[in-house]
Amino acid sequence: MHTFADPLARAVQIAADKVALIDGSQTFTFGELQNRCARLVAGLRGLGLEKGDRVAILADNCHEYIETYVGAPSGGLVVVPLNTRHAEPELRYALEDSQTRVLITDRDVSGLADTVERVINVGAEYEALLDAEPAGLGQDLVETDLAGLFYTGGTTGKSKGVMLSHRNLIANTFHWLTSVPQSSKDVTLIMAPLFHAAGSNGVLGSIWTAGCQITLGTFNPGEVLDLIEKYNVSLTLGVPTMLAAMAEEQHANPRKVDSVRSVAHGGSPIATEVVRRTWTAFPSAEMIEVYGATELSPLTTALRDEQDLLDNDRARSCGQSIPGTDVRILDTDGLEVGRGEIGEVVVRGPNVMVGYWNKPEQTAAVLKDGAYWTGDLGYMDDEGYVFLVDRSKDMIVSGGENVYCTEVEEVLYQHQAVLEAAVYGIPDEKWGEAVHATVVPRAEHSNVAPQELIDFCRERIAGYKVPKGVAIQQDPLPKSGPGKVLKRELRAPYWEDADRSVN
Repeated sequence: MHTFADPLARAVQIAADKVALIDGSQTFTFGELQNRCARLVAGLRGLGLEKGDRVAILADNCHEYIETYVGAPSGGLVVVPLNTRHAEPELRYALEDSQTRVLITDRDVSGLADTVERVINVGAEYEALLDAEPAGLGQDLVETDLAGLFYTGGTTGKSKGVMLSHRNLIANTFHWLTSVPQSSKDVTLIMAPLFHAAGSNGVLGSIWTAGCQITLGTFNPGEVLDLIEKYNVSLTLGVPTMLAAMAEEQHANPRKVDSVRSVAHGGSPIATEVVRRTWTAFPSAEMIEVYGATELSPLTTALRDEQDLLDNDRARSCGQSIPGTDVRILDTDGLEVGRGEIGEVVVRGPNVMVGYWNKPEQTAAVLKDGAYWTGDLGYMDDEGYVFLVDRSKDMIVSGGENVYCTEVEEVLYQHQAVLEAAVYGIPDEKWGEAVHATVVPRAEHSNVAPQELIDFCRERIAGYKVPKGVAIQQDPLPKSGPGKVLKRELRAPYWEDADRSVN
């Protein structure tokens, strides 16, 4: 049995004075990191928080984020990482739904102050909170205790708090370490946002193996390369758009990057050409694609040595199951289909979430006999490589962010001019997929401008969910016999000549 307190305890036992974390000009040893986590817990308890209470964090990557992410669960609290790209209504929903008591942040959240008991600003106020005698970490904790609530989806009923236990996230850590073995010699650059399960994925692994981590606040490809060169970074993980930008910068303004031995990516589809260009920019690195979901803590499969498969059909796959997870392709009756046959990707293992917070019906729909039904359709070849072919959940993955079509459609339908609306993903060289909409206007608003609808959405949902384009048509949307909109007919012209590796 392990909890969040154990990785830090081991690191302090074997390397207390070794640098654990670098954040700008600040460095922290493992001993200092453990002490700060323990004092953070003491400070939060001093505010009246008890075991199981929620502590949310809304901030760019920083040492305070790592301390909150690791420290709060180590002290029996539940961390709630908030998406920095979400609009205020979405943040408000997550705070209220999770019953968060304290919000730690690096930005102005005056519009959300009434949703929590206390807002702690990063800086002097945060440091004052740490002015307390260290609390014991790991006390009265069991692996089934809730460690974090990770919000997926969007506003109101569409957003779900994924309940991940200590067991879930510790299991994921071990799974990650089997895929990307690490040691105390490794230096990991955290450039993916920590509010993403992908961003926080390697945090515990790096601590457990007494490696060093570097936090990058806001992604900038030039800064990434400078940090790699300065600190001999060996590992990093990002979304495809980050990799593409890094490769462009390295080809244009080369730095010394031969220390990099692993570049992992996930979160959205990637074009084979982006993998090829990234590998030529970082020729010493193994390219690794990972696939998963927040509900899976998040890892499920990994495609190792991706650079060796660039001219192979398996370059389109998301790899084989990670040791510790059981991945199968099942039909609607729960029976395993034959190799090469399409079914739903279903995952079983200690990384499968506890469920959705306060949403028993949605939980029951995806958790069956302890297995998670991902909603992704795919097939498995004769060596267990998984190929995704569609998303039965009708979800767009744009730049590593999940966009649920129904959520965007609901916003469009709020506009007086909209009679019918369908939202779907189309290929995009930069983001993998872009949000696109087809709208049928009401007769009296037949001349509505696409930009008006885009602006309407921008006022109500996060920027990455806003349609990049809106097609206006006067004819009704294509529908099946039962009346379901046939989005595949709307999507088809856009994907006809696309690189299938990004579909």
